Amino acid sequence: MSRESEEAERPGAVPATGDVPGDQAVPGRLTEPLRAELIAFRRDLHMHPELGNQEFRTTAAIKARLEAAGLKPRVLAMGTGLVCDIGTGSPEAEGRPLFAIRADIDALPIPDTKTVAYRSTVPGRAHACGHDVHTTAALGAGILLADLDRQGLLTQPVRLIFQPAEEVLPGGAADAILDSVLDGVGMIVAVHCDPKVDAGRIGLRAGPITSACDRLEVTLDGPGGHTARPHLTTDMVTAAARVATDVPALLARRVDARSGLSVTWGRIESGHAPNVIPQRAELSGTVRCLDLESWREAPDLVHAAIDEVAGLHRAKSQIDYVRGVPPVVNDPVVTELLRDAHAARRGPYAIESTEQSLGGEDFSWYLEHVPGAMARLGVRPPGDTRTRDLHRGDFDVDEEAITAGVELFTAAALIDGRRRYRP
Repeated sequence: MSRESEEAERPGAVPATGDVPGDQAVPGRLTEPLRAELIAFRRDLHMHPELGNQEFRTTAAIKARLEAAGLKPRVLAMGTGLVCDIGTGSPEAEGRPLFAIRADIDALPIPDTKTVAYRSTVPGRAHACGHDVHTTAALGAGILLADLDRQGLLTQPVRLIFQPAEEVLPGGAADAILDSVLDGVGMIVAVHCDPKVDAGRIGLRAGPITSACDRLEVTLDGPGGHTARPHLTTDMVTAAARVATDVPALLARRVDARSGLSVTWGRIESGHAPNVIPQRAELSGTVRCLDLESWREAPDLVHAAIDEVAGLHRAKSQIDYVRGVPPVVNDPVVTELLRDAHAARRGPYAIESTEQSLGGEDFSWYLEHVPGAMARLGVRPPGDTRTRDLHRGDFDVDEEAITAGVELFTAAALIDGRRRYRP
């Protein structure tokens, strides 16, 4: 049975034969052997997840496959991650900006709870955010684009960026940029897995598509004592509880509600005995906001709110506010390019509008320097009603998403090059 026939029988599947006339009718489809190879590559990554700045095996695997495709990848200065250029050897490519494709390669420090053959073999580590899919899609695009370049069909040079440590604030993108990965780049694109979108489809949004995300560590200190005499102490547990509840409420009245500024706590620790008021409490959380202006003001606002609430309870506050990432703000022109590229592959019905999320993504740092856009890559099996959210141990994908990602990247590079440099 042909691939097209198989796809037609998948319940709710999006056809893979959506080529349209005009400049969107582009080459670069996956062959069945390469499709199978990429699925196997993704499963191998899934079985061997590595945390940020520790992705040595992952880096070696990507490097070996790119070299097998006749390319010359360079490992980044931090020791993990790679950059690889395609199509820079021809006289026509000289002076033409690079079209960049970015993928993140790190995993998360959570256990894999799935019962599948490719379940993580590393205790407490899992590709629970889909970075293995992002990586495989960019790798597959590189293999196809290298082949098209040998055929003389690549009209502009392309750069693959396999970035480490996306999950580590402020993100490995900043280090990659310092390592010159954006030198000569005119445009950059990426995808992020979305378990709310069916495999074969993508979600697009011009403007902000993610939110800013910072990390917050708070330490409260004061004299402790006996629970029989709280008036002689700083009632540290109450002080911590008030900071946890009152600071978010206070901030909600000090910024425009449309900014979406929110503080959410993930850890509170204090005390060791039921009859002892502790001298210390610790809180950890995140600060998220929807717009760039509020993000710039957030540190001062958060500091003031914590000091104010802690002071009411005679607690001294020490605040470690760790800058994370600004929002990803999709360039409208690049967003439309992704729309055209996916329409060429799957038809316009395979594209849906998506909302701005409160998640953070260090792809935003690239967009401080060059125009670009991120698409939400559908990974939900069509017809599946189960909830498999990101950053959960049971997260998994319909591997048709790999094919959709590869062909989105290749079509975007080819369409953009054709429009810019059509003879």
